[in-house]
Amino acid sequence: MQNYRWATLGCGVIANELAQALASRGQTLYSVANRTHAKAEAFAEKYGIEKVYDQIDDVFADPDVDIIYISTPHNTHIQYLRKALAAGKHVLCEKSITLNSDELDEAIRLAEEHHVVLAEAMTLYHMPIYRKLQEKLDTGALGELRLIQMNFGSYKPYDMSNRFFNRNLAGGALLDIGVYALSFVRWFMTSAPDEVVSQVRFAPTGVDEQAGILLKNKEQEMASVILSLHAKQPKRGTVAFDKGYVEFYDYPRGQEAVITYTEDGSKETLRGGSTADALLYEVEDMERAVAGQGTMHLDYTRDVMRIMTDIRRQWGMTYPEEE
Repeated sequence: MQNYRWATLGCGVIANELAQALASRGQTLYSVANRTHAKAEAFAEKYGIEKVYDQIDDVFADPDVDIIYISTPHNTHIQYLRKALAAGKHVLCEKSITLNSDELDEAIRLAEEHHVVLAEAMTLYHMPIYRKLQEKLDTGALGELRLIQMNFGSYKPYDMSNRFFNRNLAGGALLDIGVYALSFVRWFMTSAPDEVVSQVRFAPTGVDEQAGILLKNKEQEMASVILSLHAKQPKRGTVAFDKGYVEFYDYPRGQEAVITYTEDGSKETLRGGSTADALLYEVEDMERAVAGQGTMHLDYTRDVMRIMTDIRRQWGMTYPEEE
């Protein structure tokens, strides 16, 4: 496979993980762009990156860049996606990929027009354990899907200026952590949910601090999702079938699933991949997709974004960019 040249737009936690993932296979990021040039310089020095751009827009004009990883705040994604895709760059964009469905549809049109791959950096779609479990499900050993129960709770201090609660930075539980839970739901459901109801508790800034979501699709498969930014919960997913149920812990980067069979209560543990290599799996799948040899599940990303957009409409919750 071709040795693709990666650029990072942003140099925070995820960009560091990206650089480390590439280094684990003997590769170095080609270039770095950031709103604060000094941070980009420090990042480049840390990882031995040869090129630092004076202006962010320079990364889009660089003919030597093949793939751009965007890891800036949610509300900046669409402006960078427009420029990157129009410049013919393949893009792996941190979740949530956009603020809403209209923005994502626009980005997808641009990707199609310029014949490039657009994908959301949703780790669970690329963790080997999910593929291994899917092989088990395909045998019919667990029967038909009935219910999914999802938890994701983080405890963030009540600092209303940080990104988690800041409306001007597209804060809130749904786009930050709900996207993981809903992506998990979409992975297992036969089709996208077409019935969604929810409740919300708002933070003082007006973003969603806590939410409960119920979903059902045309196959009558159902799911419940509980989210919080101010109450710690396990990152736990339970998927119940006719003949057994599956438990995942730390599901965004899970490496193990436990199956309990209904008939006799026996358990089976499946293991696949490593949590530590989550970004590496994502990078490898992205490169396969660019080479025309794989998929990044943009169809699932689109379904999840539609769900989140509809939920926020139910709540009457918007961001400044949407007004």
